[in-house]
Amino acid sequence: MKKTFTDINEFAEGQLLLVNKPYKWTSFDVVGKIRNAFKPLKLKVGHAGTLDPLATGLLIICTGKMTKQIDTFQAEEKEYTGTMVLGATTPTYDLESEPEQKFATGQLTEQQIREACKQFIGDIQQYPPAHSAIKIDGERLYEKARRGEDVELRTRNITISEFEITRIELPEVDFRVVCSKGTYIRSLANDFGIALDNAAYLSRLRRTRSGNFKLEDAWEVMELVNAIRAINPMKSVQSNNESV
Repeated sequence: MKKTFTDINEFAEGQLLLVNKPYKWTSFDVVGKIRNAFKPLKLKVGHAGTLDPLATGLLIICTGKMTKQIDTFQAEEKEYTGTMVLGATTPTYDLESEPEQKFATGQLTEQQIREACKQFIGDIQQYPPAHSAIKIDGERLYEKARRGEDVELRTRNITISEFEITRIELPEVDFRVVCSKGTYIRSLANDFGIALDNAAYLSRLRRTRSGNFKLEDAWEVMELVNAIRAINPMKSVQSNNESV
């Protein structure tokens, strides 16, 4: 997907860009960094599918007229790889909060862990995390959760077409999952722990594919930013070490 850009106006006409989102960057951080590279040209830039700050991997960025197709790209099937830690939960279902409610894992067998995947294959209903960006009554769920308010979660229909365990080294378990739009992998990890009569939280997540677009074809953020600046006649040279 990488190409050589020679004219800044190509981006106004519309480009689809694949970017590897760095760890602890928000998806909006990536959009903002790319948008700033176009200044003083005011250009529409958006992403097709949010990644949590602690997740890495493929983020589809659209510019100019291509932003009209964001909903189409966002609706496509996704593939992720990651790591779950068994034997504990966290309020956010990942490492944004501290582990709690710890359980022993020594009794869990490899067969039990692999078999547990099967019940999640197909069309299922999933509760989103209380700490998520879903809006209820105009407010993000995570804002209510941070205030300690009780949140009424509603199930969502999702599809998981593939879910496999790729490494077991308790308490860590690596996995690969292929799923529909709207799937929360944090919730999948939490539910996986429950299915084992135990507990689990997500410790690592990487999006490797969205539709037919693959992470291996993605730009690093600053690599793309510098490519844009190089053809932007109005942009002064900036440090390659610039941070968020």
